Amino acid sequence: MAARAAELRVPCGTCGDMQPFLDQFPGRSDAECVWLKELHGFVTDHLCPLLSGSTPPGTGVSQTDGGRPGAAGCASQLSVCVVRRVEEMMAAVTKHTLPVSYRLVSVSELVTRQHVACVSNLSWNTNQHRAWVREAELALPNHKALPRVNLLLIGCLREGRDGEWRLTDARGSVRCECLSPSPQWLNWPLFFPHWNYIPQNATGRSQEEPGGHVELIGSPLPLSPAPGQGLAVGPGGAGLSRAVGVEEAAAVLHTRPRGVRLSVRGLVCSVCPLLVVADTAFFCFRLTDDTHTHTVPVLVKDRGRLWWRQCVSVCVGQSVCVTALRVCVLHGWRGNSVLCVTDRSTLHTHTQEHTHTPGDGEHTHTQEHTHTPGEDTHTDTQSDLSLSLRDNDPEEAEPETDAVQSAVRMKQSKVISYQGVVTEVLSEGAGLYVIDGTVGLCVSYQPQLRRKLRAGDAVELHHVHFLYRPCPDFTPSMLCACLRSSLRLTAFSRVTGSEVNPEDGLLPRLLLERNVGVAEYLWVCHVTRRLRHSLVPSLLKEECVCVLAWKLMECVWRGGGGGGGGRRDIYSEMLDELHTCPVTQYSSNPAVCECVCVGECVCALQAECWSGVCLSSLLPPGGSSLSRAQVNAALAWSHRVQRHPVTSDPHPVHRRRPLLLVGVLELPSHTPTHTSEHTPTHTSEHTPTHTSEHTPTHTSEHTLQLRDQTGAVACVVTETSEEEEAGQRPAFNTAWIGCLVCIQRFTMVTERFLQSDFPSYQHLDQDKYITHKSCRVYLQFSLDDVHILSPSITMVTHLRGREEEESESVAGRRKDREEEEEEEEEEEPLPPRKKRKMEEGGADKTTPGSSQATSFIATATGLPGDQPLQACVSVVIRVEGKEGVAWRNTGSGSEDEEAGLSLCFSATAAVIGPVVQWGRDPKNRHMMDRETEEEKDDKVLLLFSGVSVRWFPLLHPGVFYRLVAPSSQDPSVLIGCSVAGRSGVELRTNPSLQVRSAWRFHTLTRPLLLPAPRQARSPAVMCVSDVLDCSSVDLVCFQGLVSHRISVSSKLSSAGHTNTGVRLTVCDQSGRSLQVYLDLSHTPYPPGLLPGNTLLLSNVQRRLSRSGSVYCSSLPVSSITVTSLGDTSPAQPPAPMMHLGGWALGREQRCTVGRVRGHVVCFLFLRLQWSCSLCEAVYTQAGCSSSQCDSTSSVFQAKARVVLDDGTGEAHVWFSCPLVRPLLRLAESQWEGLQRALRVRGHLRLYTQGRSLVCDDSSDDPLLHFLLCVCSSDAVCRPLSLTCRMHTHTQQPEEVRRFSRGDRQFMTRMIPPLQLTCLHMETG
Repeated sequence: MAARAAELRVPCGTCGDMQPFLDQFPGRSDAECVWLKELHGFVTDHLCPLLSGSTPPGTGVSQTDGGRPGAAGCASQLSVCVVRRVEEMMAAVTKHTLPVSYRLVSVSELVTRQHVACVSNLSWNTNQHRAWVREAELALPNHKALPRVNLLLIGCLREGRDGEWRLTDARGSVRCECLSPSPQWLNWPLFFPHWNYIPQNATGRSQEEPGGHVELIGSPLPLSPAPGQGLAVGPGGAGLSRAVGVEEAAAVLHTRPRGVRLSVRGLVCSVCPLLVVADTAFFCFRLTDDTHTHTVPVLVKDRGRLWWRQCVSVCVGQSVCVTALRVCVLHGWRGNSVLCVTDRSTLHTHTQEHTHTPGDGEHTHTQEHTHTPGEDTHTDTQSDLSLSLRDNDPEEAEPETDAVQSAVRMKQSKVISYQGVVTEVLSEGAGLYVIDGTVGLCVSYQPQLRRKLRAGDAVELHHVHFLYRPCPDFTPSMLCACLRSSLRLTAFSRVTGSEVNPEDGLLPRLLLERNVGVAEYLWVCHVTRRLRHSLVPSLLKEECVCVLAWKLMECVWRGGGGGGGGRRDIYSEMLDELHTCPVTQYSSNPAVCECVCVGECVCALQAECWSGVCLSSLLPPGGSSLSRAQVNAALAWSHRVQRHPVTSDPHPVHRRRPLLLVGVLELPSHTPTHTSEHTPTHTSEHTPTHTSEHTPTHTSEHTLQLRDQTGAVACVVTETSEEEEAGQRPAFNTAWIGCLVCIQRFTMVTERFLQSDFPSYQHLDQDKYITHKSCRVYLQFSLDDVHILSPSITMVTHLRGREEEESESVAGRRKDREEEEEEEEEEEPLPPRKKRKMEEGGADKTTPGSSQATSFIATATGLPGDQPLQACVSVVIRVEGKEGVAWRNTGSGSEDEEAGLSLCFSATAAVIGPVVQWGRDPKNRHMMDRETEEEKDDKVLLLFSGVSVRWFPLLHPGVFYRLVAPSSQDPSVLIGCSVAGRSGVELRTNPSLQVRSAWRFHTLTRPLLLPAPRQARSPAVMCVSDVLDCSSVDLVCFQGLVSHRISVSSKLSSAGHTNTGVRLTVCDQSGRSLQVYLDLSHTPYPPGLLPGNTLLLSNVQRRLSRSGSVYCSSLPVSSITVTSLGDTSPAQPPAPMMHLGGWALGREQRCTVGRVRGHVVCFLFLRLQWSCSLCEAVYTQAGCSSSQCDSTSSVFQAKARVVLDDGTGEAHVWFSCPLVRPLLRLAESQWEGLQRALRVRGHLRLYTQGRSLVCDDSSDDPLLHFLLCVCSSDAVCRPLSLTCRMHTHTQQPEEVRRFSRGDRQFMTRMIPPLQLTCLHMETG
């Protein structure tokens, strides 16, 4: 290096003479003399060799007075000039003292050794620096001010690649950013007293180029006679006197004269960004006249003049003159003409150069760094934005309520100018920022900025588009820059940058390829940030997030279709008078999906579970009349359902955005453990035991789950059957395991469990009676509403096989159709050429290609658990039945299991073929010939326990599976073991096979190699009516719709009250209902038992009550499966209209609920009573009538029975408390007065005796007479329309009765009256 420096050193007689240089500074201290010597040596080694070379020609700028020092320059003269400049800067701080704490640093040393962003300012004293730091950190509280270094720079500014400016000395160069660059600075030796240095890795960016960049926060000082001020005069300066205005230039553009060189003077109205197309760099700017009526475009593509752009950007709104322009035709711009810069063109500005004087250095630096969001430092251009927010038409600015009420709307953006300070960097790679804390900025529609914006930068934007609410995930006011917009820095940031993600740089590249709207792009940027938080790095690689987010956008915004918004016309966007660009028109959709993490969704549901819940709203109608036991039983279980998306909400203001969940569908991988509570309030359901303490988990050991790295949630999943009925069925395809999916339509279910001891309805507002409460959260959705973002290897095989089958099917149908057409049109065959075209066209349409894009992301994500297994054996089975999951005692012989209680279940399966050896896991590929045996029809009992229980939700009767045992070539591992019996004893049990935790099941959706008799056979499933009518079956398997659910029993455990029983009311399409009692004391809590869902109940015991009614109860082997998801708050199927006579004889439909219309004949019974809420005894004004009860609360109860006649028969109809008041047609005030009057005696009972109503107490009570009059009035004995339930257990046989008419007697058989309970009474 020393030899190289000696070669570059300029041979000069004074360069090696140090003493004449020191003699010019007499009286200096020893430290200052040493500092002067080092300065002289630095100038000799780093500046003189640089100036010995020739000035690069063709810059377009020449000197006006004075000459640039060249090889004849002396190091001593330059050193003296440097010292004088330093003394001028130090005059404001201290006089007659040199800054010995500062030292000159070379560019190469700065780049290689300075790895932290820093600031240097020679004119600062300590107090000024502290004030500067305090001001910078107050403006941006979450950032630290740049650290100060005592370094000085000298060198030359020269043109770099693609118009960039570079600070150069003899040892290296670095990119230089200027706020107000002057053409006079190029190729002159300059002294830089104040600057920032930002290394390349200061903001986390990748090393695209070595080093960082220097930011000139003040004007540099020349080290030679200063260049001329004002206009820059070059070789074409003679054309300044002949310069024409913009109007004359516009006329010349229309005529297109040949060989004419034109000088044009005008105002710069817009400056386009620098573009590189086909390795050609260029930029455009437009000149206008004073009236802004005429404009002309100027194209600059000469490499020696690309640096003009930094000078022109400063001159927006100011006058410039460009000489030696020629007229050329830009073919990409509809053949229109532009003015093009030639090799003799020069740029002349009328702005005053900011030369530094000894008194203004400090002022200049401070002024450029005092822009804060709260100060009035905006120019008049900011008023454009303020005006647009106040006086804009409704298309640009509208109230928030209007935005929510509207659907997707297309709006027109408004072009404005704006000046502000960057306060937040949302995504540097994606080009998203926040200005002044409230206005968003998107620069992604421009080429990527060479110098990325940092928090604290003051920017000036011209011809930028203002958008209002393009995306609800960003600020309402957004600015978007297009190819005609210009962005200029007016002050550099004074704080350090924050860490950014370099992978976001892929988003602008995808935007350039697809050309989507700004609303879609902003949504993608938001989703990218959410996916990075929820999936990276455990489930997704960092480099795949942007591609995945873009694929997700195509699914949500285009319904799964790809493609972009058409080709972008860059020349029209930059040069057209009537400006159009991708952001001229934008969509506004306030109801776009909101991407949330699984953990956030679970936490939000838990937080909302009990918030704002009124316990009285959880009670059935007439809850005020319920006793203590009834109130607590009704509160024991309740649920809340939230559907996404919400399609019908009568209150748009309260409408929420539909949610979008992204995660991996998988089965639980942990081993369930038994505790004292394995019921709905099981600890594992509410405490994340297998994740970190910050990861919420709401999963179950026997359900599918959706997981990301923030948490997991249990899922009840169905899918549409491919059979002719095309109904719903439970999910059965194991290929979904490991797929990264997005779910757009789903139902969030929150089940609430409350153990309480409320004395009465009046005490519901007192929390002290609540002993325990908990909740359970899970999702319900159909696989038809799931989009696969990254398929598992098994799903890729499944999709490829389905595409091949569809192609073969289409080809077969086409062949049959062609044969039919040939038979019908034998006389007029098609020409061979036309027929060949038809065949080729058909082949193109059936070529599968949809899996290519999917497989790309599948390969990139690298989801765990999909690696092919080696050396395995498999067997094909068909599940014929399965038992339910229950806690059972297991021995320690099972693999990886300890003795004790664990979840277990068993399944019976038919073995289709022999055990087959494989070199790798065959997964779900089509069945091979060697896997089937026509004669074989063996059965096997599959035993599941521990981890293997996770396969329960995907194993269903009638489905074929390939059971794979990995890491083994021994066929005996998949052969069941028979039970040994005594000699002479014939065992009729199937061989059993214990399923190990590492074994896998692969669903075979189309086992085409099997003969028809061995294809999938659906098990016999009964309906509710069949269960009610059959009498010889003990264990039944039936399907029904859940219409009602309550908790029927509870017990006290060590941890508090625990629900152990559930009563479901299920019905079928006929309206007949059946009650099913589930004992959950030895089984895990099953999700999905909600009103509206259809259940398949297998191995349920059919039983008869003492009164003869049919009901069902669960057994430890019973299995419950959700087969269809419906409306979870359903209106029950309409009850059929019944005739009382036919209903009593059984000629009508065998249903228990029906609608009847009849006339009230008379009252048979009426009881009004104040009952003790604890013991249900009569409660008078003095208290409870029971001597053993000290209760102080009571409830009012009423009951009535009337005779209803519809012309075909009579019925006795019972009315409960909520329906007695409308039956008596009493007003609310009358009903309350009746209750107050009854407080004294406590109860009143009316009943029939003969043909009249009588009372137990014969006193002349006014209340009694009032009720007698009401019950016998025509207002009560009126026609009614009722919905009733029949009392099946009260039906009695016919009886023979004798009647007398005159002298004759008659005997006839009388049908006992039908006993009904009114469920609903139509009023009005």
